[in-house]
Amino acid sequence: MTPLGEYLAKKSVNKSMVARRTGLSKPRISELSLNPTAKLRADELVLIAKAIDVDPCAMLLTLFGDLELKED
Repeated sequence: MTPLGEYLAKKSVNKSMVARRTGLSKPRISELSLNPTAKLRADELVLIAKAIDVDPCAMLLTLFGDLELKED
Protein backbone atom coordinates (compact mmCIF):
# COMPACT_ATOMS: atom_id res chain seq x y z
CA MET A 1 0.00 0.00 0.00
CA THR A 2 1.21 3.51 -0.80
CA PRO A 3 1.33 6.44 1.62
CA LEU A 4 -1.84 7.75 -0.04
CA GLY A 5 -3.53 4.37 0.39
CA GLU A 6 -2.59 4.31 4.07
CA TYR A 7 -3.78 7.90 4.51
CA LEU A 8 -7.17 7.14 2.92
CA ALA A 9 -7.54 3.91 4.91
CA LYS A 10 -6.72 5.67 8.19
CA LYS A 11 -9.43 8.24 7.45
CA SER A 12 -11.88 5.50 6.35
CA VAL A 13 -12.36 7.19 2.99
CA ASN A 14 -14.65 5.59 0.41
CA LYS A 15 -12.60 5.48 -2.82
CA SER A 16 -15.71 5.34 -5.01
CA MET A 17 -16.89 8.61 -3.49
CA VAL A 18 -13.45 10.14 -4.13
CA ALA A 19 -13.59 9.01 -7.75
CA ARG A 20 -17.06 10.52 -8.21
CA ARG A 21 -16.19 13.84 -6.60
CA THR A 22 -12.80 14.27 -8.29
CA GLY A 23 -13.54 12.91 -11.74
CA LEU A 24 -10.57 10.54 -11.40
CA SER A 25 -11.32 6.97 -12.43
CA LYS A 26 -11.70 4.21 -9.84
CA PRO A 27 -8.75 2.33 -11.39
CA ARG A 28 -6.58 5.46 -11.04
CA ILE A 29 -7.55 5.87 -7.37
CA SER A 30 -6.75 2.18 -6.79
CA GLU A 31 -3.43 2.51 -8.61
CA LEU A 32 -2.46 5.53 -6.50
CA SER A 33 -3.47 3.65 -3.35
CA LEU A 34 -1.81 0.31 -4.08
CA ASN A 35 1.00 0.68 -6.63
CA PRO A 36 4.21 2.05 -5.09
CA THR A 37 5.53 3.08 -8.52
CA ALA A 38 2.45 5.20 -9.31
CA LYS A 39 3.19 8.92 -9.24
CA LEU A 40 0.63 11.18 -7.59
CA ARG A 41 0.31 14.43 -9.54
CA ALA A 42 -0.22 17.73 -7.74
CA ASP A 43 -3.60 18.28 -9.38
CA GLU A 44 -4.75 14.82 -8.27
CA LEU A 45 -3.63 15.47 -4.69
CA VAL A 46 -5.53 18.77 -4.56
CA LEU A 47 -8.71 17.18 -5.97
CA ILE A 48 -8.51 14.26 -3.54
CA ALA A 49 -7.89 16.60 -0.59
CA LYS A 50 -10.89 18.73 -1.55
CA ALA A 51 -13.07 15.63 -1.99
CA ILE A 52 -12.29 14.43 1.54
CA ASP A 53 -12.41 17.94 3.02
CA VAL A 54 -8.80 18.26 4.18
CA ASP A 55 -6.24 20.98 3.56
CA PRO A 56 -4.15 20.02 0.49
CA CYS A 57 -0.97 21.42 2.05
CA ALA A 58 -1.46 19.43 5.25
CA MET A 59 -2.13 16.30 3.20
CA LEU A 60 1.01 16.94 1.13
CA LEU A 61 3.15 17.27 4.25
CA THR A 62 1.61 14.16 5.79
CA LEU A 63 2.33 12.10 2.68
CA PHE A 64 5.72 13.52 1.71
CA GLY A 65 6.99 15.49 4.71
CA ASP A 66 9.72 12.94 5.40
CA LEU A 67 11.57 13.75 2.16
CA GLU A 68 14.93 15.40 2.65
CA LEU A 69 17.43 17.16 0.42
CA LYS A 70 20.68 15.44 -0.46
CA GLU A 71 23.86 16.67 1.18
CA ASP A 72 26.18 18.73 -1.02
